[in-house]
Amino acid sequence: MSDVIFTSSATAKNGRDGHVKSDDGLIDLNLVNPANNKTDKGSNPEQLFAAAYAACYDGALNLVASKQKKKISSETTADVSFLKDPADGGFKIAATLNIKIEGVSPEEAEELAEDAHKACPYSKATRGNIDVTLKPQVV
Repeated sequence: MSDVIFTSSATAKNGRDGHVKSDDGLIDLNLVNPANNKTDKGSNPEQLFAAAYAACYDGALNLVASKQKKKISSETTADVSFLKDPADGGFKIAATLNIKIEGVSPEEAEELAEDAHKACPYSKATRGNIDVTLKPQVV
């Protein structure tokens, strides 16, 4: 196993219609399943994953750009969808990363997006497990 840099911890209770809280209390959210409940307010696992994936990927994008001596400004929005899985009748997720990059050409943006996808820990964890679409855009 690799050397551990740090570990984050959160506990969920009662699944998609419950509560999630991080060990430090910064995340302390009610969970609501939007497929079954359109009225109550709360987060859901896909929203939390989208936030985490967007942050991780955007960090990887900036790291890759800096290593290539490219000065960029970026913003990544992750759209995470909850889908029916026809293979087993259960559910699965898919992600689209909408990547805005300033400071490079469209070709360089494509290359940086792909390189960041290779470097991002979330992309590594999901590779071959979920469909991820990259949509880089120069702004």
